[in-house]
Amino acid sequence: MLGANLRQLSSNAVSISALCRDLGINRTQYNRYLAGESFPRPDVLHRICSYFGVDARILLEPVEQIHSPQAGLFEHPEVADFVGHSADTLSEEHFPSGFYRFVRRSFLHDDQFVQGLTYAYRKDGHTFLRGFEAKQAMAEQGLPTAPAQREFRAVVMPQEDGVALLVSRRGAATATFNYMARVPSFENNFWVGYATRTVREDVAGRRVERQVMEHLGRNTHKVLAAARSVGFCSTDQLLPYLRQMLKSGVPFT
Repeated sequence: MLGANLRQLSSNAVSISALCRDLGINRTQYNRYLAGESFPRPDVLHRICSYFGVDARILLEPVEQIHSPQAGLFEHPEVADFVGHSADTLSEEHFPSGFYRFVRRSFLHDDQFVQGLTYAYRKDGHTFLRGFEAKQAMAEQGLPTAPAQREFRAVVMPQEDGVALLVSRRGAATATFNYMARVPSFENNFWVGYATRTVREDVAGRRVERQVMEHLGRNTHKVLAAARSVGFCSTDQLLPYLRQMLKSGVPFT
């Protein structure tokens, strides 16, 4: 059973050699596991299970019947090859870690823009974002303004020509879906796209707005400057290059 399960789990690997390098297992020894001629030591089995997101039941049960309690929604076998299959392939070159300044027009106010700061990081082979909603924006919606309620997180997934962000606050019943594509610039550090709210058509405000993300990396001077500008601002208060990218005054189509 172990050999059959490992053959199935290994089928999506670029090559067995590359997989063995990632696992830190000798290629000859791994072939013995695949053939059912040998069983891994407990520490090696743990390494294999952690890598594939399964547990030690792969010794006894078909992998299709195993769902590791540590596996997330995107890793569930019902959708793993459809929704989350490429979520762990987002490279630093494609979407680098570090701080980002983001700007978009307010969903509720035509003459105001929202500026924020978010942090991109990698964990367990996936890419995430973390940040905090502006206090003023939360207060205007009658929502709590404590940091725990303002914190948002996002999962970042690669798209054919950019990235998709699924963003939500802790315990919230709503989310935003963002699509961002890199645009040519001097430092190659800008993404332009849009943010959408998951609300009904008859809810006040707009459901989609253009958005710009600027990668600041870990440059302390730039990050602190961006942090001081978090919140609402008018068109005139936007940095000129951000105003140009947001096409202020041009309706989103």
